[in-house]
Amino acid sequence: MNVVITFQPIERGFFMIKLRHVSKSYARFEAVKSVSLTIHKREIYGIIGASGAGKSTVLRLINLLETPDSGEVEVNGQTLTSLSSQKLRQARKSIGMIFQHFNLVANKTVYENVVVSLELANYPKKERKSRVIECLQFVGLESFIDKYPAQLSGGQKQRVAIARALANNPQVLLCDEPTSSLDPNTTAEILRVLENINKNLGVTIVVVSHEMDVIKSICHRVTVMADGEVYETISNERKGIPQIGMDPKYFVKQLTKGGESDHA
Repeated sequence: MNVVITFQPIERGFFMIKLRHVSKSYARFEAVKSVSLTIHKREIYGIIGASGAGKSTVLRLINLLETPDSGEVEVNGQTLTSLSSQKLRQARKSIGMIFQHFNLVANKTVYENVVVSLELANYPKKERKSRVIECLQFVGLESFIDKYPAQLSGGQKQRVAIARALANNPQVLLCDEPTSSLDPNTTAEILRVLENINKNLGVTIVVVSHEMDVIKSICHRVTVMADGEVYETISNERKGIPQIGMDPKYFVKQLTKGGESDHA
């Protein structure tokens, strides 16, 4: 079923996110050091680096889950670092986020996990159920509406998390290691969902990952981070999302390239 989610039109061009000399420290550890980034509207933007490079901290600074010690954060024309608490809560409604470990509530159904984002945003009560169904249809999980997280695969859990993030019509989707706990085939499925969100809904997506194949598959531009700083930002010639075989013969073939299988 092809489902089109309603959303506010997003203009092409211009920037959606701008960080200006943003820094963040924890005690004596300087996690992010005067980072400046510009991310364009409708772009899929990657941030990659070794563990401890500061990439996840930068992502959390974009929606002020982490408050910078210095510098400015601007999203969709608003300087978030200058907003009152009330106005910041309002601005965050246009920023969705998904995490490595899904962050689903175990004793709530798929429906309940998605609708909570609408409840927190004071979405009209009469429209909540139809909106949840619409979002679940978009990620291909409308038939799972009454299931619990324990009944879902890792990829299905992440798609529920994506549906939850889409519920309030975000203009930005922040993805913190969204595929690092998934197998290659499920990773490809999630990347296709993200690509579809970007292409059909016009959402600006920021992906933090340590997986080079993930970044090279879908990102238009990439910032490489090291020791809390921007090492370099480059344009990426996207290689596309790979097709992964499910047949066990595929895995044997990949494992025995250049060698022989052990039939002992």
